[in-house]
Amino acid sequence: MKKNLDQYLPTGNKKNKSSIIIGSFIALFVAATPYLFYLYESVPTTRVWNTFLFSYDSGDGWNDANFAMWVLTSKLIPLLLIFIWFFTCRHWWYHVLLVPITMYIYQIFGIFNENIDYIDQFQLIYLVPVMGIVIPSIYLVRAKMFDKLNTANKSLEELEQEFMIKPTTFWEKIKQYF
Repeated sequence: MKKNLDQYLPTGNKKNKSSIIIGSFIALFVAATPYLFYLYESVPTTRVWNTFLFSYDSGDGWNDANFAMWVLTSKLIPLLLIFIWFFTCRHWWYHVLLVPITMYIYQIFGIFNENIDYIDQFQLIYLVPVMGIVIPSIYLVRAKMFDKLNTANKSLEELEQEFMIKPTTFWEKIKQYF
């Protein structure tokens, strides 16, 4: 296995090997998402779902644990895919992905609300603060890029490279937001 992996790496250093391993796990997860989505089918169509780890009562609103888990997986799987996109995107505009991330998180919290009459309603009101920060920030970066593009002899790709934040590790990428 080591020889096969080394033939794809020009330098053979440890950082490239770990990058290939992490990339392989991410690719495997993305490829397995249809199967993860259909895990809800293993949940019984009863109000209370008992497992050896926990017991879930779907309550009066859902009345069916299977349906509640279907709704949860239909929100959770796209959220996980957008998280992967957010943490692996190398474009200058990737912060705009915070808007759908916030929307899906709000929807997941709404699933567990006792009053399910209002599920997936009024979420735009809660997205306004996030959009109020992200959209002007993205516009300002775009405006700076096009200003530099018009005053310099750089291509759009060179400007993207200039504005790109390049943390070296996964934890540094997370720390840049806090």
